[in-house]
Amino acid sequence: MYRIMTADEAISLIRDGDCICVNSFVGIENPVELHEALGRRYEKTHSPKHLTVVSSAGFGVWDENRAAEGYIRAGAVDRLICGHFGSMPSTKKIILENRFEAYNLPLGCISHAIRAQAGGIPGALSKVGLDIFVDPRREGPGINQISTDSSFVKVVTVDSEEFLYYKLPRITVAIIKGTAADRKGNISFDDMYMSGDALSICQAAKSNNGIVIVQVDRIVDMPSRPRNAIIPGCLVDAIVVQEPEARDEAFTALTGSFEIPFEAWHGWTEKLEAVTSASRERSTASHIIGRRTARELRQEDIVNIGIGIPEMISQYAKQNGMLDHITLTVESGGIGGFPASGKVFGAMIGAASVYDMANQFDLYNHGGLDICFMGALEVDRYGNVNAHRGPGAYAGIGGFANITAQTPTVVFCLTFNTKGLSVAQDGEIVTVERNGSVPKFVQTVRSISFSARNAVRNGQKVLYITERCVFILTARGLKLLEVYPGVDIQRDILDLLPFDVELPDSYHN
Repeated sequence: MYRIMTADEAISLIRDGDCICVNSFVGIENPVELHEALGRRYEKTHSPKHLTVVSSAGFGVWDENRAAEGYIRAGAVDRLICGHFGSMPSTKKIILENRFEAYNLPLGCISHAIRAQAGGIPGALSKVGLDIFVDPRREGPGINQISTDSSFVKVVTVDSEEFLYYKLPRITVAIIKGTAADRKGNISFDDMYMSGDALSICQAAKSNNGIVIVQVDRIVDMPSRPRNAIIPGCLVDAIVVQEPEARDEAFTALTGSFEIPFEAWHGWTEKLEAVTSASRERSTASHIIGRRTARELRQEDIVNIGIGIPEMISQYAKQNGMLDHITLTVESGGIGGFPASGKVFGAMIGAASVYDMANQFDLYNHGGLDICFMGALEVDRYGNVNAHRGPGAYAGIGGFANITAQTPTVVFCLTFNTKGLSVAQDGEIVTVERNGSVPKFVQTVRSISFSARNAVRNGQKVLYITERCVFILTARGLKLLEVYPGVDIQRDILDLLPFDVELPDSYHN
């Protein structure tokens, strides 16, 4: 039977050595008060210590002095297993200092491993991850030098087919953020942007005789409907009521509490950008890439658009009339609306449906998308892509590996180089005024996020769209498919590549 407690009382239930699983998505829907209560307890007592923390998509709030950052930095955590670390500025720095073990697994594979554990199965099989960094025959999931545990990802063969087997530590504590608890402890998510892995995390903790702690905004007599009670009260041990911080009305567009027609998406996006500082001036190169990339969309496509340059696609999809004829999706579980960006990435404006995250990755893993648009840090001569690891920096793979593994058409959106690049456009004519000092096309990528060999084997169409040209993946590597008007193929492309590429049939040197 659940009890209503203060955050400090609820956190006192956690023991040294527990494995905590947090339900959040990058920077949204994080049970901040529970994290900060854990930090207060650790500061006073140096307990709980030797913790393992698991989260499919990370659990920061973009502030190194809030949420879990303090107790992680102080030494309470021995192991961290996440899909993404982008919203955890302090944590991702000290990971590279070998302060504790840290492992990066594809977001969807963590989600499915949690669901498996909820059903009493130790782990989950997946084709996702084969031949990229997480494959133990390449690098494995360890981020730093002390992260050498080989139990999280193994190569297995089932019916003569090769899979990766993802296995998590036994979850003993679930930490969840919900909207409301009723008098029987049932937890609803009415005002939440997503439910994520909430139910599976709770079921996994209870299957391991663990505890479930839920932070809610309020207590109500009953949920609006039984279907809205995502977590049944019989799974809940402690409920912490924490009045939510006041938020601008723009955030209400993300809760699904009222209908937002297609025509109003842009207006609500502008309101959100104004209060989240997500708005930023886009370069000419980004506009060129967005305009060209939007031409790849087809009516009735089911689509995932990544963050960064790929976000430009929606602007040009609206201009060419395609935005109202495609279905956009986001990893956290939203379908049929417009994905938000910046600090509220993972939420959706005007979603038609928001379901559990594991179900979204069921769709992605079996090729249920028609096309996806992703960013890239590096591309090599074979078409392999690094999208998760820069020099001395690490954000994590997130859902990238799941999204690109089986989608029939994969489009990478990237500038040809960076750090100082200047490009001009006059009508259809593109002029490279100054090249950047950091190349994006390299002999060997630093780490593999996307395997070209797998893509060729799967028969996927893969494009690499830049501000000056387009490459396509072939069995032999990259082929130059298009050169934009005004671009000198030799000076602006071939002379800058550290490898040879197949040339268009129309090109004669």
